[in-house]
Amino acid sequence: MFLEKDINVKIRKGWIEVICGSMFSGKTEELIRRLNRARIAKQRVEIFKPVVDVRYSEDEVVSHNENAIRSTPVDTPSNIILLSGDVDVIGIDEAQFFDHSLLEVCNKLANMGIRVIVAGLDMDFKGKPFGPMPALMSVAEYVTKVHAICMRCGSLANFSHRLSTDEKLVVLGEKNEYEPLCRECFHEAIKIQKQ
Repeated sequence: MFLEKDINVKIRKGWIEVICGSMFSGKTEELIRRLNRARIAKQRVEIFKPVVDVRYSEDEVVSHNENAIRSTPVDTPSNIILLSGDVDVIGIDEAQFFDHSLLEVCNKLANMGIRVIVAGLDMDFKGKPFGPMPALMSVAEYVTKVHAICMRCGSLANFSHRLSTDEKLVVLGEKNEYEPLCRECFHEAIKIQKQ
């Protein structure tokens, strides 16, 4: 995080990391792992999530494996800057639920010398790019795409198939609402749902 220029001067270098993939692929697990490593290194860490994400906890980021880390829920990306304080690393979970101003916020934080780690779905339930995630991936220094296992054939899955016919973009849910599918199984499932 710091590069020593000479004995008395430290230069901060910020960047953006994006962790993306389908539901049940381990995005939040990886985010928590990276943030915990930063804490072990005695770096100052803040974690944020959208206020709409209350599936497991109102004030924690929680993975499907029930690993958790304390977080601050925010309703808009601009609040992340206001609540950041003096930090080295910022984690943002469920980034797809934020509006497109998240891109500007992440760039500003990285330009201030902060390591920004963002996790979120890269595609919505229709297989379309989701919210600010595509733009974040294009400006990030590091992008990690994680995969689940297809619930139908066992291949690598990168689609989040919604089991219900609800057409709202955001439907919070778990295994009762979504299943990870590979490309072939996803398109087959969509075709069957339309019949």
